[in-house]
Amino acid sequence: MTPARALATLGGVGRIRPGPGTWGSLAALPLAWGIHVVAGFPGLAAATVLAALVGWWAVAAAGDDADPDRPEFVIDELVGMWLALWPVSAGAWARGIDMLALWPGILTAFVLFRLFDIWKPGPVGRADRLHTPLGVMLDDVLAGVLAALGVAALAALAHGVMGW
Repeated sequence: MTPARALATLGGVGRIRPGPGTWGSLAALPLAWGIHVVAGFPGLAAATVLAALVGWWAVAAAGDDADPDRPEFVIDELVGMWLALWPVSAGAWARGIDMLALWPGILTAFVLFRLFDIWKPGPVGRADRLHTPLGVMLDDVLAGVLAALGVAALAALAHGVMGW
């Protein structure tokens, strides 16, 4: 396995069937938590940007020009999932609490990210239809941003309006 393919498949996680995208998203969770524990939200934000750039390169280097969006390439799911977790990580970091204490937010981030990644509403679908390495990464980045906005909105509703 080439280094590009190893990165694009998250060390082979993308070969797990069925649902390699879901497995890639699940694999992203403990990695995000570990980065958060070591470096807080700024570390997770930096790692997300770095993973997006490395992922773009890996997909371009390991992919096929005719179809760069191979099912086993799940580095894009990792980036999208990490973006979806930004409100959870930022909230835990700002309050000095363990990110796992905000497990409802983690679960919500996972569900919303998978929903937007599969459904591909609006700009997510347009990015997916680019059929380029950038499009492979961008659709999951946009799905992650939508999921992060959903997590933040639901947290504001739950903690602000409902007082939980």
